[in-house]
Amino acid sequence: MRKLIILSLIGFVAQLVDGSLGMGYGVTSSSLLLLYGITPALASASVHFAEVVTTAASGISHLRFGNVDKETVWRLIIPGSIGAFIGACFLSHLPGNEVKPFVSMILFCLGVYVLWRFLFNKNYYKSDNTKKKGRFLVPLGLVAGFLDATGGGGWGPISTPVLLSQNRLEPRKVIGSVDTSEFAISLSASVGFFISLDWTQIDWLWVFTLMLGGLFAAPLAAWIVKVFPTSLLGVAVGGVILLTNANVLQKTWGLNMTMSTIFYGAIVLVWTISFVYAFWKMKGTKLMKKEKQSDGI
Repeated sequence: MRKLIILSLIGFVAQLVDGSLGMGYGVTSSSLLLLYGITPALASASVHFAEVVTTAASGISHLRFGNVDKETVWRLIIPGSIGAFIGACFLSHLPGNEVKPFVSMILFCLGVYVLWRFLFNKNYYKSDNTKKKGRFLVPLGLVAGFLDATGGGGWGPISTPVLLSQNRLEPRKVIGSVDTSEFAISLSASVGFFISLDWTQIDWLWVFTLMLGGLFAAPLAAWIVKVFPTSLLGVAVGGVILLTNANVLQKTWGLNMTMSTIFYGAIVLVWTISFVYAFWKMKGTKLMKKEKQSDGI
């Protein structure tokens, strides 16, 4: 019972972050499931089965709040679905123990990427409602969909920053569009896992528990995206991803106790400094806005 409560909380927090940032559900949930000793394929499959429902709820919520650019959604769905299906079939045929360090390394790198993006992406706070060119959406969808299925997450951490860097959609519409399109990606990956895996190995109670937590968080996250400091939330999820995957990596690298302590200490130090910097930058941005408003009066 305790494990189920923890899983529901994981699903709730992961979806809260994902719906607010456009990323985080897959990498956060998969990282924590790997800690429980689940093989990468089963962890990714469990997360994607749960995401079929949570992403649908999240997409509906974002649509109701006007956070979705439908043209972007349609251009991402087809290549993303193809990439996710291929990635699911690819991962399902790899030995679990051998691929686990590889998947953890992908997730760890995604964590670094998320952390870096929300600390140093200067375009994040800008908004531009001009129409975007959609040619880059096809390769973006293929790569993000493939990595999402093989890593248990990656659709948001890759798609959201790339779309934000284009500076052609306001941030809330980037986040809403990525979350809405993720339903098709999760569905395609789930079909790939269902075909390639022995579905009797999947703990459906775990899937349902993750799903339930995410369902409660989806409407709240769609509202939070307009009011919560996204830089702090991005730093939070980036740090969680780094810490949860550090356990597998330090075992793979054969680090002794001293080196492991240094490794974890470095992550905590970087995470703490990142929080302080993100908070300082957020305060600075607010101060600049107040000064501009005062100059305009």
